[in-house]
Amino acid sequence: MSDEALRVVDELAAALASARGAVAFTGAGISTESGIADFRSPGGVWSRYQPVPYDEFLASHEARRRFWAARREMYETLKTARPNAGHYALARLEALGRLRAVITQNIDELHQQAGSRRVLELHGTARKVACVSCEQTYPAEEIHRRVVAGDEAPTCDACGGWLKSGTVSFGQPLPMDVWRESDRLARECDLFLAIGSSLQVQPAASLPVVAKRHGARLAIVTASETPLDDFADYLIRRPIGETFERIMGRVGPSTTGVEPRT
Repeated sequence: MSDEALRVVDELAAALASARGAVAFTGAGISTESGIADFRSPGGVWSRYQPVPYDEFLASHEARRRFWAARREMYETLKTARPNAGHYALARLEALGRLRAVITQNIDELHQQAGSRRVLELHGTARKVACVSCEQTYPAEEIHRRVVAGDEAPTCDACGGWLKSGTVSFGQPLPMDVWRESDRLARECDLFLAIGSSLQVQPAASLPVVAKRHGARLAIVTASETPLDDFADYLIRRPIGETFERIMGRVGPSTTGVEPRT
């Protein structure tokens, strides 16, 4: 890192050490270091499959077939992905009492695997599948096996309804209990960490603005520019794992002290 980058990272570490109620908000960038490509980047799922809006999923067998073709490929990546230094650092910060929660746009559950206990999933999870009719839930691995075996658009064993991964599709509302709690945390925190997010997907991208307006300091740690860079108190365009390894060396014990969940 340059001297200027080191200075900003060390200032953020000091801010975390003194924060009374920090909150982390994470996007796809924190998981790219675990081998999960950003949906929008070259090589990401959207470069090969068009997203299927929720109303199309409900209306068309062909849309459901396309949806599950994309999910099949995505799950193959998720099966082998493991948390990285950034995930472990946030789990350790929570264990140390420095971080109140992780609000995430990600659907990979790597935060939970790293040991984070309070994770608010704005866009749901790809690790579970649910029936859109009776809400019966299934492990994603079980439905993935059915898709691989040739079931192009699986249905519910309980009621025959259409099965859909537990992710939020375009046109599908966010889980309101998760959104309300995320908004409350943003209003009450004194330090808001936006990590690996483009801060362009609404309404999730409004949370850093809510935090800033209610007096929190804003840190943005991501590889690319965001619409909120000018509002940031700490702006760091460095690899997330490398950045948080340095932060943890100044805030608390090694991130390796957190046992991953299974």
